[in-house]
Formats: sequence, structure tokens, C-alpha cells
Amino acid sequence: MNLSELKTLCSLYGTSGREHDVRNYILQALQEMQLPEDAVKIDRLGNVLVHKKGAKPAEKRVLFSAHMDEVALMVTQIHGDGTLGFDMVGGVNAAAVIGRQVAVGKNHIPGVIGCKPIHLMSKSERSKPAEMHSLYCDIGTLSKEETEQQVHPGDVIYFCENAEEIGKDTLLSKAIDDRFGCEILLTLLRQDLPYDTDFAFVVQEEVGLRGAAVAARSISPEFAIVLEATTAADIPGSEGADRVCSLGGGAVISFMDGRTIYDKALYDLAVSVCEQQQIPWQTKTKIAGGNDAGAIQNAGDGVRVLAVSVPCRYLHAPCSLIRLSDAEACEKIACALIPAIQEAAL
Repeated sequence: MNLSELKTLCSLYGTSGREHDVRNYILQALQEMQLPEDAVKIDRLGNVLVHKKGAKPAEKRVLFSAHMDEVALMVTQIHGDGTLGFDMVGGVNAAAVIGRQVAVGKNHIPGVIGCKPIHLMSKSERSKPAEMHSLYCDIGTLSKEETEQQVHPGDVIYFCENAEEIGKDTLLSKAIDDRFGCEILLTLLRQDLPYDTDFAFVVQEEVGLRGAAVAARSISPEFAIVLEATTAADIPGSEGADRVCSLGGGAVISFMDGRTIYDKALYDLAVSVCEQQQIPWQTKTKIAGGNDAGAIQNAGDGVRVLAVSVPCRYLHAPCSLIRLSDAEACEKIACALIPAIQEAAL
């Protein structure tokens, strides 16, 4: 895994429908690989679709997919005092954003997410979880008119870039979901592949798996591997299945989530590859969440899907945590699955 590139990808700003900077970075990386002119396509929704020739033609069409967008907030109104009202783009916990420094609009104006001071809250207000409509963004202006010169409804409020290695074997950053998957796809594309393989860097996963649905219809694969980040709830007070998966436990190979029942033969193949190559792996212990596999599997005549995910604490928050060893395990599985799928009787 190229850790420096992963940090760069995580630091880029690109929420659903605003993936331009991420897409431009990926297109530049693809250009440097000197792929044939017809190997890369950008569809109308903004997905980047890549077909790479391998040493052998593929009997089975296999797609590896990751999404470019990150969760964020979007300006919905400007208050009389110059502060901003907003709503979420993707699933964001309101309590996780209070007091966070943010970057607003195309000029990335510095701001902070504010809420009603605790000493002004009633007892009942203190006992309730924070709600997005009760929060505001403060960019230091003094009036609505001053703010309107810099910010408009529809502008995006991003969590600030913060990619940093901390502790041991640990990366902290915004947007690990799913710049991690994008990095794995770039790593695979830089390799000499044993078989022809398709890749999709897709848009708008966080708001309904929209880009993946379009990409899958266009490529029409028989098999698809989604590279993702998934919630690790291995924190104090969480027990049993509610922990979902654990940092340091290896790559997560899911058998089912809230959107998808994964192909059993693909699941068994991935587990077999891990056992044979001694790649650390684990599965999700709670049926929850979902990812682009839920849209891909419904394309055309149907697609047999698998998700390989890095366990990630504090998903959809301004800062997330992963173990780099888990990320490397995901990369090894992805590399191994390219020949394994073609050569297995599936």
C-alpha cells in the first residue's frame, strides 16, 4: 500500500456530486500509467471506468469498485447573524461534528460547528441527542450580508484535512471511507495483472449507491469486488456481535449486511485464499450497514458480489482510525482474487 498516496487521497475534498478533485487526481494517476486511450472512460454521472488488459484474456468479467465521495455537510440557509444552517450529505452523527473545525465552500473558508451553549440548555435538552437542525456553522462574519458575499446555499462544508499516523500501525484521517478503496484500485492498476480486469471509481455512494448502479449497468460484470471501509465498534462498552469487527483483526469479508447477501461461493473462495496465503481476515458479526454491492448486484442479469473492507473506527465522523496492517491485508486479498476468480469453478 502506498501510504503517502492514501494520505493525499484522504486530504482531498469531494463529497457526493462534488467528487471533482478526487476524480482529477485519479485521472492524473491513470495518465501516468500510460494506459491505452480507450481504456479509461468517464460516464455522464462522473464515474471513472477503467479496463486493463492482463497477461491473459478473462473468461469471466470481473469488476473491482470503490467510491470517491465522502460524507460532508451542505449549506441550506444563512441566518441573520451570518451563521450557516446546514444538513448532512450522507449519514453523519450530529454529536460528532459539534466544535469541529471545517472548510466551507469552494474557497475552503475556515469555520467551526456550533451549538447552543450547555448552560443555556434545559434539563430535557441536555438529555436528548444533538440534532442537525439545532447546529450552525460560524465562519466569523457579523451579518447575513457579509456571509452572502462568501457563501451560498448549496455550498459544501467539509471536515478539515487531518491525515496523520498516530500510535502504532494506525492512520487517523477524514474520508478513509472510501479513499482507502480508491488507493487499493490504483495499486492494482499499477501492477501487471494476470487477467483482463475492470475497475470503477464511482460517485455518490453516500447518498444511495447511485454511481455504482450506473457503472455496473455499463460494464455488465459477472462478478464484482467492492473495496470499502466498514464500522469497527471495538470500543469500551461494546460486546459480542455489536462490536461488528475489530481493528488489528485483518480484512473484513462480509457474508451479509443490511443491503446485501453476498455470493456464498465468492465468500468461500476469499476465505480459502486467506487461509492458503496466511492473510489475516475476519467477518462482520452484525448484520448492518451496506455499500455499493447492494446496487451492483441488481445490474443487468445480476452480478455475484463480494465486499472486502478495512475495519474503521468512527466511520462517517471528522476523524476515523484504521490499522495499516488491516489495509495491507485487504490489498493482498484483492490481488489474490484476480487470478483466483478466473481459475476457480464458480
